[in-house]
Amino acid sequence: MNILLINTYDRGGAANSCIRLHNGLLKQGVNSNLLLLHKAKDVRNSHPFIIQKMKSSTFFKLLNKIKIKIAKKFNFEFLKPKLTEEQNFLKQRENNLEFFSFPFSDFDITTSKLYQDADIINLHWVADFLDYESFFKKNKKPVVWTLHDMNPFTGGEHYVEMEYGINAQGKPLKRNVSIIEKKYTENNLKIKLNALCHSNDLSIVAPSKWLQDEAAASLLFKNRDIRLIPYGMDSQIFKNRNVSFSRDLFEIPLNKKVILFVADSISNSRKGYVYLKRALERLDNDEVLLCSIGKGEPKLESSVDVKHLGEIKDERIISLIYSLADVFVIPSLMDNLPNTVLESLICGTPVIGFPTGGIPDMIEHKKNGLLTDELSVDSLKNTIEYFLDNGVEFSREQIREQAVKKYDQNVQAKKYIGRFKEILEIT
Repeated sequence: MNILLINTYDRGGAANSCIRLHNGLLKQGVNSNLLLLHKAKDVRNSHPFIIQKMKSSTFFKLLNKIKIKIAKKFNFEFLKPKLTEEQNFLKQRENNLEFFSFPFSDFDITTSKLYQDADIINLHWVADFLDYESFFKKNKKPVVWTLHDMNPFTGGEHYVEMEYGINAQGKPLKRNVSIIEKKYTENNLKIKLNALCHSNDLSIVAPSKWLQDEAAASLLFKNRDIRLIPYGMDSQIFKNRNVSFSRDLFEIPLNKKVILFVADSISNSRKGYVYLKRALERLDNDEVLLCSIGKGEPKLESSVDVKHLGEIKDERIISLIYSLADVFVIPSLMDNLPNTVLESLICGTPVIGFPTGGIPDMIEHKKNGLLTDELSVDSLKNTIEYFLDNGVEFSREQIREQAVKKYDQNVQAKKYIGRFKEILEIT
């Protein structure tokens, strides 16, 4: 059984989930390969996409990229190319919205020998890599599409954010979708619908019940077979480590109540950092310390201390940071099945979050974490205060034990193998 996983990048949340599945399949003895448009990591059996025959349009796009680099370096205005309509549209969108992508690219995945040798194609996060029209027209193999966000069944948005920003009362504001956004969404949906008419052997895997339901209600996937298989983690890398050692390593006092926040961006509206910021500023408790990982450094106008550890790539070090925290808070307004929540639980650290997306799939209220009553600053503040006073029912060992049973890498891999065998009718 030859399985080909396809992803645009090998960095980022979706890429990490894809790689973890890939490694899990390899551990189970499956011949799994990973095809990437942009390869940066040394992952076993991962391969960069090699263009077999370059289209003239692809050549000119590559030439434009070179021109842009030269223009930026030497400030040559005459070398700066004109933006396309799509590029202008993307440039004009609100900066803090999630990614928007189009259903076309210059790449023909079916030309890859890895594609040709595979028994099953497992698509993952393939924005700017998968060309819907050519791929589904040429493809003759069974396809399993693992969803990491909503983009495969939307008109371009990776998360359809109906709420954007925050009001004076600490609650979400309704988002106004522009006319041009609606136009591109409608056009892209038509392209995707026409492309999928060619595909009779396409099935879907959703990591969360929320994303499964969203896909089932969508125009593109409403008649497709959609299975629920949660993400998997390597429970030998992510584990509950000694709290005293972990805090001493990062110079965090043992007498502090440590709240952990993890995000690539504190400005991304969907990630909801502003809700945590305001909640902690209203909390104003000098016994609390906010520990953060990511690119942006949080700033608080309160007595709550902040320890920002910056970007950390090593997963074992990240597991030490989860272990030193009393609680991990995820203030996302919309999310699939966040890797950060799984990582925290497998490290034995309880989680606080809003009851949105796939977060309620993972948090058992008052047992391994807490869910807020509503999406608001006050509700988040009250929930954090409740945790500081009462904690949760499960011990750190019980939280980890339960998480390993559900989300260990081997559990996920075996479910995928069962699905692949079902498709190939192998017993």
